[in-house]
Amino acid sequence: MAPTAGQGKLLLGTLIGLTVISGLVDAVSYLGLGHVFTANMTGNVVLLGFAAAGASGFSAAACMTSLGSFLLGAAAAGRAARRLTSRRQLLAMAMTIEAVATAAAAALAFGVAQMSQGWPRYTIIAVLAFGMGVRNSTIRRLAVPDLTTTVLTMTLTGLAADSTLGGGTNPQAARRIAAVLAMLAGAFAGASAFLHAGAGITLLIGAVVVLGAGLFFWAAQESRRLDQPAS
Repeated sequence: MAPTAGQGKLLLGTLIGLTVISGLVDAVSYLGLGHVFTANMTGNVVLLGFAAAGASGFSAAACMTSLGSFLLGAAAAGRAARRLTSRRQLLAMAMTIEAVATAAAAALAFGVAQMSQGWPRYTIIAVLAFGMGVRNSTIRRLAVPDLTTTVLTMTLTGLAADSTLGGGTNPQAARRIAAVLAMLAGAFAGASAFLHAGAGITLLIGAVVVLGAGLFFWAAQESRRLDQPAS
């Protein structure tokens, strides 16, 4: 059954919310874990090149940890997606796993004296990246145009190429702009919270938001399903 207009809007809103969390989580990982991303893997590939060239302040081990854990999460979600036929169940599962992973990272950040060095650093990187890998694999399966929730390059390209200036008719401009603003807002909020309250609080906020959004998405979808007349 094709999603209704209301279900489509609910999904879009949920993905915009997850885009905000991507900015928040990457703010913590980049600022607090030593120049590494846990959501934006394109950035990690670039940073890995910097580290391999000997640039100071970049860690090949940290980038590889993030990339490897992300791939494991994506593979796990890919296997799960072949068993779950409902997009409602699939997204709810991914958001639950991401919330648990982010909460675990927050707990570790609260529990150690220094999270930017040694095993705490690599553990937090791995846990966050795994959750993001699960999410990204799921978003890829849902295939909502211009809402990957972690990468904006093609979104920005589409915004410019399809604009009036580019000879287009501005299709999905509102969605594309919303995705860009969501990432920016998440990065701003994450950096501000990290600088003023620390990594633990910031990640805990992210976990609560993802879990709350996942529960709301599930409940709203279930309510719409029950309200539909029997065929």
